[in-house]
Amino acid sequence: MTTRRAPMLAVLLLLATLACDQANPQKQDSEASTVPASTPPLTQPTPDDAYVATGPIVVENQVDLTAQRSGVVTAVLADVGKSVRKGDRLALLDDRQATAERDAACAKLRSIEADVKNWESEVKVLEADQERAEKMWEAQLITKEQVDHIRYKVIADRYEVERERQNLQNARDHLRSLELELEKTRIEAPFNGMVARRYVRVGQQVGAGERLFWVTAVAPLRVKFALPERFIGKIRPGQLISVVAAEAGGTVHQAKVIQISPVVDPSSNTIEVLAGLLGPAGDLRPGMSAKIRLENLR
Repeated sequence: MTTRRAPMLAVLLLLATLACDQANPQKQDSEASTVPASTPPLTQPTPDDAYVATGPIVVENQVDLTAQRSGVVTAVLADVGKSVRKGDRLALLDDRQATAERDAACAKLRSIEADVKNWESEVKVLEADQERAEKMWEAQLITKEQVDHIRYKVIADRYEVERERQNLQNARDHLRSLELELEKTRIEAPFNGMVARRYVRVGQQVGAGERLFWVTAVAPLRVKFALPERFIGKIRPGQLISVVAAEAGGTVHQAKVIQISPVVDPSSNTIEVLAGLLGPAGDLRPGMSAKIRLENLR
């Protein structure tokens, strides 16, 4: 009896459970709501097509001025931060010896000029004598030897004139050389710009080749940077790029590509690019590091 009742009891329990489930439809709805619904996959962001490089802000003219001759600095006429124009004097070296040599050469030049004029006058006198002697010889008043003597004297004096003219040219060249030496005592700005550094002081003895000033132009500003070789053909002269100071918060400037290296640097597999900034410099200065953004290169 016990074994027969067990299966019947199990069937009754199953029927009771099904009846309870049908009687509580809200429970089924709540359980269905806990099942997560399928969501569409997130759209992947498209990669940025810009390339960012770094490079220095440069100018075309930037040079260390060095002494072209030895001497003592007698005056310093410009200091750091002074704006200068081409030809402005920055310092002076002791020029007394060079001035004395120049003056002596001027005096010698004037002396040779007088000698040239004297010989030219002598030749004219002899040419007149020669003309008179030839007429007298035609009249049989003098011998042919006397005429030849005067003729050879004219030729000799003409050579003297030529020699003195060459001496005069040599004296002029020597004077020009001394004037150039005198100019070396005047340290002048080679272009418009600004004095960035000063290395000398009054009374200092300097030697030939020693640094005196560092002068830099302030415009036009350019930016120089390198690109991987895969960008060959993708960047061209005239293309516009964005430039901003490497420090955060800088103003964005526009620049135009003006030069692209025709060769690839084998050590870095890059090409060098030079761009000129457009508009005012703003917060950019020569020597600063900048970020360069190039669009549509990837």
